[in-house]
This record gives sequence, C-alpha cells and structure tokens, in this order.
Amino acid sequence: MALRTLSGGVPAATGRGGSAGEPRAGAGSRRAARQPRRKLPSWVPVDRLAVLLPLARRMRPHYPRPGRQGFRRWIPSWRQLMGSLLITVGLVTTGLALVYWRTEIPEDLNSFATQQDNVYYWDDGTVMARTGWVRRQEMPLEEVPEDVRWAVLAAENASFYEDPGISPSGITRAVTRMLGGGETQGGSTITQQYVKNAYLNQDQTFSRKFTEMMLALKVDNKFSKDEILEGYLNTSWFGRGTYGIQRASQAYYGKEVSELNASEGAFLASLLKGAGLYDPALGGGNRERAVERWEWTLDRMVEIGRLSPAERAKYTKFPEPTEVTGGRTDLSGQQGYLVELAKSYVTRSGKVSDAEFDLGGYQVYTTFNKTRTEALDKAVHTARAKLDPKKREEDTFVRTGAATVGADGKILALYGGPGFLKQGFNESNAVTVPAGSAFTPFVYAAALSEGVMRERQGPRVPVTPSTPYDGRHNASLMTPEGPYWDRDGKVVKGQNDGGKSWGEAITLREAMVNSVNMPFLQLGMDVGLDRVRRHAVNAGLLPSSMGPQKPAFSLGTSTPSAIRMATAYGTFAAKGKHTEPYSVLRVTRNGQKVPLPAVRSTQALSADVARKVTEALEGVMEEGTGATARVPGVRAAGKTGTTQDNKAAWFVGYTEQEATAVVLYRMDLRKLDLMPLDRVAGADAGTLGSRLPADIWRDYTEGRTKGAARP
Repeated sequence: MALRTLSGGVPAATGRGGSAGEPRAGAGSRRAARQPRRKLPSWVPVDRLAVLLPLARRMRPHYPRPGRQGFRRWIPSWRQLMGSLLITVGLVTTGLALVYWRTEIPEDLNSFATQQDNVYYWDDGTVMARTGWVRRQEMPLEEVPEDVRWAVLAAENASFYEDPGISPSGITRAVTRMLGGGETQGGSTITQQYVKNAYLNQDQTFSRKFTEMMLALKVDNKFSKDEILEGYLNTSWFGRGTYGIQRASQAYYGKEVSELNASEGAFLASLLKGAGLYDPALGGGNRERAVERWEWTLDRMVEIGRLSPAERAKYTKFPEPTEVTGGRTDLSGQQGYLVELAKSYVTRSGKVSDAEFDLGGYQVYTTFNKTRTEALDKAVHTARAKLDPKKREEDTFVRTGAATVGADGKILALYGGPGFLKQGFNESNAVTVPAGSAFTPFVYAAALSEGVMRERQGPRVPVTPSTPYDGRHNASLMTPEGPYWDRDGKVVKGQNDGGKSWGEAITLREAMVNSVNMPFLQLGMDVGLDRVRRHAVNAGLLPSSMGPQKPAFSLGTSTPSAIRMATAYGTFAAKGKHTEPYSVLRVTRNGQKVPLPAVRSTQALSADVARKVTEALEGVMEEGTGATARVPGVRAAGKTGTTQDNKAAWFVGYTEQEATAVVLYRMDLRKLDLMPLDRVAGADAGTLGSRLPADIWRDYTEGRTKGAARP
C-alpha cells in the first residue's frame, strides 16, 4: 500500500490501481454511493489528533474491566478510583460554591419579635386566662458583663471567636446522625444557633441544617463576632416565656442583665440547653441537673482561662432563681394549674414545642368547668380550715389534691394546691401517694372478669359478689401450693384495719362495703396479680404508677394521681368504657386549627362487671365506710382509701356523669418523704386515715348541685 499526505500532514492510504479518494474499479454500487469524506478545517492540528486520539482511547475507562474473570471484572483499578474521587470532589466543591454564592441572608428576623398572648377558655367558651410571658428586649452587648458572655461561650461554643461560623466536627456528627436515622442536631456553633433562632425554623431536618450552615458562613463573613454574639443573646429562648438574656435576667433573678455575676450567668447559660430540663421551678430533677451544669460551666470557664481559680472558689453556692413571677398571666389560684395542664396537653399531643407555644397566638379551648372548679376549691378550703399548724405539729405539711373527670374523659376540675404562684407543684397530678384500699375495686373487677384459681393446674372458678372469703384478722395467705412464705421463711398473714376480725366467711360485697383487707389480699392472689394489674391499667391507671407485684399490691401499693384515680373510677361510671383523660377540646392559632389526636374509648370491662362494682360501691356510701360522704338526693358510689402505715387517705366517688378523687397526705416537699396522718385535724389517737377527703367530696358535691333539680 502506498502512502500520501493530506494537507494537514496526516498520511493517507492509496489503493492499488487508483488514486486516493477514488473507489477501485469494480468496487460495486454500494461503495460508489458513499459520501465523500469531509475535510478537516485548516486550523485543526491533525498531526496532534493522530497522537491524542489513540491516547484518549487508552485512557477511556473500561468497566467492567476486560481481561478479568468473575467478580474481579467489577473491581475498579486505582486509576478509576482516583479519577472518580477527583471528579466527585470537584463536583461537590463546585456545588457548594454555587450554593454559597446563591445563599442570601434574609432581611427580617423571625416572628418572635411580634409575639402575642395565649388565651385559654372555660368549657362554656368564656375567657379563663391570658398568658403573656413572651417579651424580648434588645440589649447592647456592652451592657452584658464580660463574665456572663464568657459563661455562655464556655457552655456553648468556646472557640466562637476563632471558628468560621460552623463546626466541621458538628457537621460530621449531624450527617452521621442523619444517616443513622437520628435527628440532625447537635454540635452547632453560636453562629449557627443564631441563624436558626433569627432566620430559620426549629425543624430538625437535613435541608434545614444545610441551609443553616450556608447562612452561618455568610453571616460570619458579613457581621463581626460581637454583632453575632449580641444577636444570639437577644434572640435565644431561656424558658419562662422569655427571649433574650435581658428578659431572662428579669424572669429568673428580678434584675437587669448588667447586674448579673459569673455564677448567675452560668445558670442562665444552662437554660440554653432546654429550660424544661434546667429550670428548678419545674421540679422533676431539674434542680439537680441545673446545679451539675452550673458547676461544669464555671469549671469550663477556668479551663479556657476566662475565670481565675480564685474567682471560681467564690462561687460554691448555687444561685437559686426566684419563683415564677412577672408578666400578665392570670395564673393565681387554681387557674395556674389548669393553664399548665392544658399547655402540657397541647405541647405533647399537638406536637407544639415549648418555644413555639411561648411565641403566642394560640387559643386553647379547655374542658375545665368554672362552676365545678370554684366549688372544689371552696370545699377544700372549708376542710383545710380544720387544720391548725400553729397549735398542732401534726397539721404541718398536710397536702390535698383533687380532680373531677367526666365519664367521657374530660377533666372538669381540679385542686392542685394553695395556688400556682405560691406552689408550682400540682398535687392533683402527683404520683407519690399510695392508693391504699381505694385500689381494691380493681381487684374486685379483675375477679369478676377473670375468676379465680385456687388449685394448682386447676380450672378458674367464677366469682360473684356473694362468694365467701376469709375475713379474719391475721389469717394466713394461701397459694395453690399452700401458705405463702416470705423471704424470712415466715407465713404472710393479712391484717384488717383496727385488727378487727369479720369471721371465716364474709362475702366479697360485704368486704368491699366495710373495707375489709384480708379478703382482697387473698382474692388478688387467687386471681393473679398480673391480671389485677392489667385490669387496673385498662381502667385508666398508668403502668408507671403500678407497685411491685407482691401480695400487698392488692391493698394499694401503687401510686396513681388523683386525676388518674378519678379516670379509672369513671370507667365504672361509664359502664366499663374507658376514655383517656384530656384537658383540651380544640386549639387554634390565629384562627388556624392545630391538629389534636382524636378522642377514643375502649371497653375495658364488661358492662355487667362495671355494674356489680358500682352496686358494691353504692353500698359503701349507703351503709359502709363512706357513709359520711353521702349527699341526700344524689345517687353515688364511692370508696374510702387508707394505707396500713397511715400515710395517705383517699375518697373517690362517682355518679353516672363523672368521678371525683380526693387525696390527703403529709409531705415536706424538700424531703419528699410521706409522714403519718396520726391526729391530723385533731383526730383521736388510733384513727386510721382521715375523714377530710370524704368531707371534701360531700361539700363539693353539695356545692355544685345546690339549687339544681335532683332525682
């Protein structure tokens, strides 16, 4: 084959018997029909293409890799890996640069600066309370003491003045949590937190986190560090409805932020992690967490060189914040407890954060009845007037909780204590007081539903109200295998109140009417304590309040709140149908409905079992231990409740429409230890429990039905 050169210098082949570019003779019509080859433009370096094109063909990735067998064909070479990595890095860098370039800092801050009151309504639609905690006051950074500033930085972002506005390690943690299915949170710098507070929402999503980081870089480049820190301190949420460190200083210490010291600043810094966990006024272990965080923050200030060891040594006593005060709240008396209960329901069930709720604008329509609330408050005050702590030491630390819950689950009224502004602890919702013998109706209901088993591997035997049981004092507790032995090898014996024996055979109804302990102690063992527990929970008691499953379980070692006891007895009133208690009918925010879970009921007990329990409890009020609570003209059922150590007294009564539980106990809230009720209100020595709960129920029922038509 002869060679010739194109105008660009590329060799071209010429066939035998003809010139280049012309088909050979006899090539046939198909070759003759081919289009003539286009010439390359004169500016194309054809000689270089001749070298580069083969090289490009060799560099072109061959995947799966030729010349390999099996799975090895799919393993990329190091050249392919490096090439892919470089391309990926380039694309990501370019993408991030483009996003950063297109990110703009919003001109306006979030709506917290235009917050509104939250309004609560009684069940009849009239206004119950307005809460207006949320206020924000701009405070120049120079007015914030340097020690207070560094307390915040030590707790939140010690490298604030050196970082670029974001934390690479924090970003890594956020991405890791996201990939692991967790929330994309944690590790944010002060700048990121300020961006989130001032420009974004509180959603924990990857897109929001990514936007937060881009904005943080922009903000860090546009504003000085001091400007960012000032904005952060003025927009952060500190609890008690306050935004900004100036309002927080007023809410927790009643003074200007300029008057704070490093110790007080360290406490306020702890609130940035969540006031719901660190505000001591909210109870629930908050004070212990706050003290631990306060100590850590001061130590951290020493570690980063912003507080001398000598100064640190001065701060050994925790700077106790003041009680919840300030703002136009209408939280005096019982209304504060009602508001807090309703708010808790909205934030929990409506999935509204505390910070969002405190921005305001919510209209909360509650289930609370004003007439019942006032009547219950009056009845409790009348009973407590019989206490005289100045003359009788036994009358000190006496506490009362009460609640009325409708058969349909609506919380209609409660008594939470002497007043929310005096005591934030809600005694109607306390879970520290044993139910005592007020728990026995659940044992009775379980027996009527399940029957009993007295022989090992034997059949379960039905139980009726007339079934006889041993009512003797100190009778041995029996199991299918024989006597029940304790860990010390002693036979466990049941004891009746006052040591009274009721004979070897007393019917279950008679035992309920007269509050005889021994039959129900044995009945619980015969039914099975696990079954008793299940029926109590199905009726409305919380699993977390259940006592240990030992024989005494049947006599009320569980610690339900008054709200839950009223709910569970309301299941009997509702013919066995249970509805979880709720305090809010509906919620709107500036006219827009806030979704709440639908109210649902379950058939916890058969209507027949509920009827038999009610018949026995009606006997309690007609002829038994609850006779002092009887109200003429009102058909009601109820049960007294005492504990063997005499540290609690209950009365729970109900009609067809609602149930009310009243509990009386002695407790020093600083120690959280129950004390005996002996001689409370001048009772005789040896008197078990107290008559005050039954008196409260009677006076309350009379007060709210006075003037109304009676059957």
